[in-house]
Amino acid sequence: MIPLTVVCVNIRSLHNVGSIFRTADGAGVEKIWLCGITGCPPHPGICKIALGAEERVPWEYHTDALVVVRQLKQAGYQVVLLEQTDVSVEYHRFEPLGPVALVVGNEIDGLDEDLVPLADVAVDIYMAGIKNSLNVGVAFGVVAYHLRTRLKS
Repeated sequence: MIPLTVVCVNIRSLHNVGSIFRTADGAGVEKIWLCGITGCPPHPGICKIALGAEERVPWEYHTDALVVVRQLKQAGYQVVLLEQTDVSVEYHRFEPLGPVALVVGNEIDGLDEDLVPLADVAVDIYMAGIKNSLNVGVAFGVVAYHLRTRLKS
């Protein structure tokens, strides 16, 4: 396990949730928080993609992501938004300082503006093509494995 917790906020697609579970298991994530409309196991749409990872990675559901992020921040987690903002830094330039709470959001709308003031940093992934973002499950995987290499002791 690495000191990395993931907060999923209003993820619409159960397949994306399943993908995040599977990637989190592979990366050694300590916990997944499922918030808002994000689906929860056991659900066939999640289990089909997660292939058992939903039973291995600890998870918890909470209706309000703001409450979860505030609690994690109070517990000493560095809050990192995976979001394109005016002040985002490219993920590969980000060096975590300690335990990280990586917050990922809705496939269409991203993260609620209310979460931005709680963040220590926002990171994004440079896009060279015509699309301005990756699928949330894929983007999570890119950043999670970057953090894994930096947080491994």
